[in-house]
Amino acid sequence: MTESVLLVEKSDRIATLTLNRPERMNALSLEMRRLFRDAIDDIRLDSSIGVVILTGAGRAFCAGLDLKEMGDAEFRAHEKPVTDPATLLRSLQQPVIGAINGPAVTGGLEISLSCDILLATPNTKFADTHARVGLVAGWGLSQRLSRVIGIYRAKEMSLTGNFVSAQQAYEWGLVNHVVAQDELMPTAVSIAQDILSCVPESMLTYKRMIDRGYDLSLGDAMVYEKEFNRVHSSPPPEIVAGRRSGVQSRGREQARQDENGG
Repeated sequence: MTESVLLVEKSDRIATLTLNRPERMNALSLEMRRLFRDAIDDIRLDSSIGVVILTGAGRAFCAGLDLKEMGDAEFRAHEKPVTDPATLLRSLQQPVIGAINGPAVTGGLEISLSCDILLATPNTKFADTHARVGLVAGWGLSQRLSRVIGIYRAKEMSLTGNFVSAQQAYEWGLVNHVVAQDELMPTAVSIAQDILSCVPESMLTYKRMIDRGYDLSLGDAMVYEKEFNRVHSSPPPEIVAGRRSGVQSRGREQARQDENGG
């Protein structure tokens, strides 16, 4: 039995999506994009899922669109539009952790930029090769990349098509952490569990507030935050006090771990 090109696993309020075409560097075939759409639609309606982890099978994260498939005349004649994976990821209310296990190229980079937290390994590298194959971005890369790493760095990546290493990506602020290959998924799960330990309604509201404000000017975003705070009532003081005690205990435990070297 042929394994699906997209693997979906749900466990402990975490949904893990794995792009599964390792022999094609997880290039996004039409079938994979349709399955991705269906998986995201399912997660969106599943109140038991609090965090999504996205990764790739094999040595690559994602090589972007399947250019071989795109060049097939018969395929083009029967292709029906499918919402791109990057837009689908941004539509989720749940946080998405990108566990970028290897090269993320063009469409793979666009998908990465639609995650909320990015993890990389020494094998990870990023590239925008649109201009090298005669295409232009259509999933948000031309605007989102410059907002993350700065316009000059974004132009260098997009106008040269050169690869950026995981360490360089970390120094530029493109990824949160670079970890050993065998620590990638455990780290992603650990961060997911930290997110899930927060008050669910507050966490989801906060993510929405950050995402919405990011698209505004600073002045408008500050006004938006005040208005958002006004309409979202705070819990009773005794509940806040109880939660604060838990936060303080957690902080002391993390401090002890730091003193003991993790």
